Amino acid sequence: MSAEPLVAVGDDEGIRTLTLNRPEARNALSRGLLSALFSALDAAEADPEVTVVILTGADPAFCAGVDLKEAASGELRFDGSDRALAGEPGRRGPFDRISKPLIGAVNGVAVTGGLELALGCSFLVASERARFADTHTRVGVQPGWGLTVLLPEAVGLRRAREMSATGNFVDAETALRWGLVNHVVSHEDLLAFCTDLAREVAGNDAVGVARLLRTYDENAGLAAGEAWAHEAEVAAAWLRESFSIAEIEARRQGVVDRGRGQAGG
Repeated sequence: MSAEPLVAVGDDEGIRTLTLNRPEARNALSRGLLSALFSALDAAEADPEVTVVILTGADPAFCAGVDLKEAASGELRFDGSDRALAGEPGRRGPFDRISKPLIGAVNGVAVTGGLELALGCSFLVASERARFADTHTRVGVQPGWGLTVLLPEAVGLRRAREMSATGNFVDAETALRWGLVNHVVSHEDLLAFCTDLAREVAGNDAVGVARLLRTYDENAGLAAGEAWAHEAEVAAAWLRESFSIAEIEARRQGVVDRGRGQAGG
């Protein structure tokens, strides 16, 4: 009997769900799991049939962070020489290799490296069982996947400092109130809710969605005045290179009907 894959892959009409699949280790990030995750992301990025990706974990956890047993044994190295952890030079976090929208379905604890995985997603939906913590300081390591950038962006600098300095856990409702997650739903409804949300995304222009999300990411690293200028440059380039009146006309009625349905008339 073959072993279960470290990342389970499921497809549903252009929506690919990736499930971290080390439940016995609370989906801790071993070398094997990291390699399988990056390979699965590369495959999703290369597949023209995939428009949206959902990332979740096999119950009971989303991801408990780096596998501390492997870290303690020296199998995982934190000095930048381990490609599984450091990635390519200049890479921003674990997910900058994928341009497609990535929805995090946080089904349980998301701790340290697992919190960084969650923060790297385009947006997050949490089960009521979700818990979030940054325990880098408890372990005695420093974050390298953008936590000090993305956590303050989500919850504010002072709350980010508190989470990192204490290592304390934040429950799902607090995460929603603080802006860390977009929605909290019942555990049983989590994947169905995320799939419906993914269908809403997939119903839009895929190239336009990817470019707009990339603009958000680019502007996050700029001062306000530079961000305004950059958006103007992106918009001008889009008009020159990608704008199509015929495409807008072809999509117009669908856009109108969809908007009327959501607005209640």
